[in-house]
Amino acid sequence: MSIPPIRQILLQPGKKIYFASDFHFGIPDYAATRARERLVCQWLDEIKKDAQQIYLLGDVWDSWMEYTRVVPKGSIRFLGKLAELSDSGIELIIFTGNHDLWMRGYVEQELGATVYKSATTFQFNAARIHLAHGDGVCKKEIKYRCLKALLQHPLSQWIYRKLHPDWGLKIADSFSRMGPKHKYQDLAMKADDQEYQIIYAHSVLQQEAMDYFIFGHRHIPLEKALNPQSTFINLGDWISYKTYAVFDGKKASLETFDTKK
Repeated sequence: MSIPPIRQILLQPGKKIYFASDFHFGIPDYAATRARERLVCQWLDEIKKDAQQIYLLGDVWDSWMEYTRVVPKGSIRFLGKLAELSDSGIELIIFTGNHDLWMRGYVEQELGATVYKSATTFQFNAARIHLAHGDGVCKKEIKYRCLKALLQHPLSQWIYRKLHPDWGLKIADSFSRMGPKHKYQDLAMKADDQEYQIIYAHSVLQQEAMDYFIFGHRHIPLEKALNPQSTFINLGDWISYKTYAVFDGKKASLETFDTKK
């Protein structure tokens, strides 16, 4: 397994790095999405005072696909907030998830964000942190990895975009709602030797040291020591938990947004 090159980030005095994932804007309906969007925007307003970078680790939208001149309706307040933060000098980094993997330049152009489509290692000051949405990272996920490769192929996306956007987005939304997490299944961590993200993290550690692994996808907030030097963090989601991670220059920790502030 090849480990991607490391991007080095030096934190400015008093600044922090924030990580969140799995907002799943779009489910289960418009009213619930608006309420969740409002909370996410409140959180972004709270952290903007000391955020140097904000990492969104996938499944920001429950279904997202870009046509040449069309993107899905909704989440306009969230997008506006991200634009405001970007204009103020806060760097935005977005990882594609399994629900929003078809990003084709819109968030880069409109928000000035950097988009990553695979696991990447960053070095924040002296800490090495391995980031990914967390889907399909383990080689044991053979069927899913094959499906993901097919969906990510430019030819597949070109063919799909020949559908009218109304149909294309409707079909994508229908398939996105078929997953077990929409039925509240598969929402408990398994034993370490069966949990694909943990298996993957240990395989990375066999090649090089990491201080943290920060993933999304599983919808289960978790902070777990893998060895005396390395910690695994799953970011949970904003459907049930409103959890995120923050790195203060020395240590990363899992936090819960206090909605009463």
